[in-house]
Amino acid sequence: MIDIHNHALYSIDDGSSSIEESINIIKKLHELGFNKIVLTPHYIPGSEYNKDNLDKVDKILEIKNELKNNNIPVLIYPGNEIFINNEIEQNIDNKVINTINNSKYLLIEFSLYNILNNIEDILYELTIKGYKIIIAHPERYTYYQDNYKLIDNLLENNNIYLQCNYNSIIGKYGNKAKKLMKYLLKNNLVTFLGTDCHKQKSNILETFPKCKKKIIKIIGEEQFTKLSTTNIEKVLLDKEIDD
Repeated sequence: MIDIHNHALYSIDDGSSSIEESINIIKKLHELGFNKIVLTPHYIPGSEYNKDNLDKVDKILEIKNELKNNNIPVLIYPGNEIFINNEIEQNIDNKVINTINNSKYLLIEFSLYNILNNIEDILYELTIKGYKIIIAHPERYTYYQDNYKLIDNLLENNNIYLQCNYNSIIGKYGNKAKKLMKYLLKNNLVTFLGTDCHKQKSNILETFPKCKKKIIKIIGEEQFTKLSTTNIEKVLLDKEIDD
């Protein structure tokens, strides 16, 4: 499997706080069956989570060396979880933030509670310039929980995909998030699954087998493989996602 949403890059955001913790997270994920991980630290303009790529390059290299030294056969890739804003393209061009593995795919998050009036405009501008948008954990946004039609409207824009968190299916983020994730899975609206793991004591590292079992019960083994592995591999290679 491949993790497309992960905060194991240390001392960048609210995720891992040390290289030791980063290695422990990655080691545990490998034990759970992950052999590739995209490191997607938050990028939120105007907040403390605004480290640019220069702050990340050395840390990524250090993690790679530690993985090699500890014989942990996991490949890691650069990325960001980007809070939606009007300067995303400019920040990519200026090498402030990363697409996923320097592809055309962007992992973008929204406010959990307040929907921006111009979300669709921002996404549309990015897609017509060739970017492919992955919306991080849509099941957690309260306005989507209260109005599923908003998600239908969002997906009318081409090159927009949804990434759900594994542990939403067991109620980690509340019953409404669980219910919405089930709806998205049953209606084939989810393209990717991710751990969104932040810490070595994160809930997902203990509950993953249960989450996997429940998701497979809903969508089957073949579809689970697509959402957890096949589709993400295509992102890393900058290829098109099949319907």
